[in-house]
Amino acid sequence: MQKSPGDGAFLQGKTWKSAGLSLTVRVADVLQPPTDFPGSMERRCARAGVVASYGRACYGRHMSTWTSDVTAPRSTWFLRGARAAFSLPGLILVSSFIGFAALAKDAGVTVAQAAFMTGTVWALPSMVVLVGAIASGAALPAAMLAVTLSAIRLMPMVMALAPEMRTGKTRQCVLYLLAHFVAVTSWVLAMERLKRVPPQLRTTYYAGLGGTLVTTNVIVVTVVYAVADALPSAVSAALLMLTPMYFLTSLWGSARERAGHVAMVLGLVLGPVFHIVLPQVDLLVAGLIGGTVAYGLQFWRRKVRTA
Repeated sequence: MQKSPGDGAFLQGKTWKSAGLSLTVRVADVLQPPTDFPGSMERRCARAGVVASYGRACYGRHMSTWTSDVTAPRSTWFLRGARAAFSLPGLILVSSFIGFAALAKDAGVTVAQAAFMTGTVWALPSMVVLVGAIASGAALPAAMLAVTLSAIRLMPMVMALAPEMRTGKTRQCVLYLLAHFVAVTSWVLAMERLKRVPPQLRTTYYAGLGGTLVTTNVIVVTVVYAVADALPSAVSAALLMLTPMYFLTSLWGSARERAGHVAMVLGLVLGPVFHIVLPQVDLLVAGLIGGTVAYGLQFWRRKVRTA
C-alpha cells in the first residue's frame, strides 16, 4: 500500500494478514495527518482487514499506534501516565496495600520499614514473603532466597515490556530504572496502553504510571499503619485477609497453564504442613516442592501428547 495524500500516520514496514490477505504498509516514520480525510485510505484499509481509527491513522490489532498529539511535551505524557494509575486495577492494588500495612504492623515491622519495603521491594507478593519470614524468625539467607525466588516471576514481564519502551536512543540506565516499577498491576496497565503512546515518549509515560503507583502506595501504607490500631477487629481481620486473597485470585486468573494451578493448590496444602515441621524454611520448601511437582506433571503431559 503506497502512501497517498490523507493517509495519516503510520509505522514503517508493518505487515498484517487477514482473511487470507497480506498487507504491508510502507510509509515515512512520522507523518502529520491533514485536517480533511478523503476516505479512500479508510476504504482500502477496510478491504485489507485493517482498522481505520477516526479517519486519521490506520493500524492493525497488534500494531503500536501513533497518536495525533505526538508533539505534546514530555510533561504531558508523564501526567497522562500518572492519571492512568488511578484506575480500577490501581484501586485494587491500593486496597491490597491497606491489607499489607495491617499485616506489617501485626508482624512487628515498624512504619519506616514498611514504607521502605513498599518503595524498594515494591512487588506485593515479595513483600508479604519478607514479612512472613520476619514474623517466623527465618534466617536472613533463607528470607533473601525466598524473596528472590518470588521476584523471579517478574523477569518475563520485564522482558516483554522493555522492547515496547526501547527505541534507538533509549539509554539502558533508563530501562533499568523503570524495570523497578514492573509488577502485575503496572505491567498490565502498561501493556494495554503503551500502544497508544508514541515510542519515543513511552519511557516518560511509564515513569509517570509506575512512579505514581509506588508513591501512592507508600503514602497509603504510612497512613494506614498509623490508624491500624483504631480500626475495629473485624475490619483489621478483613484487611489482613485482603492481601492473600488478592494474590491468590490474581495468580489463579493469570495462570496460562494447568501447572500454575497445581503449584498454587500444592502450596496451599503444603504450607501449613511445613510451617509445623520446618517453621524456619516453610515457605521455601513448600514452594520448591509444589513448583517441582507442577513442572514435572506439565512436562509429563507434554511428553504424552507428543508420543
